[in-house]
Amino acid sequence: MNLGKKALLLMLLCFFALAGLHAAFGVSPAWAQEGWKEEFDNVCAETDVAMTLSIEELTELLGRCDRLKKRIEAEDESTRKVYFRRVQMCQDLYRYVLQSKNPDR
Repeated sequence: MNLGKKALLLMLLCFFALAGLHAAFGVSPAWAQEGWKEEFDNVCAETDVAMTLSIEELTELLGRCDRLKKRIEAEDESTRKVYFRRVQMCQDLYRYVLQSKNPDR
């Protein structure tokens, strides 16, 4: 495994650890009021089963990530930096899996 793949794997493990902490402590009422955060949870929830998803499902998730990033850009700087990066990590994983399933793309 090359260094780039190891770094990606480490980032994903960190992401899953953070997502697990979030799930353990629940969702605050402020989160429930913002629809893009619910979409974030739904889109990035598929990362643990990414290898089992079809090419069509992966393509749809990539599009949802793009649309979600546009919504996040309207947030305050701190929120924007954190969630934009997290969505980018989900999107990178989906793109990697898609490319591994369909090397012609």
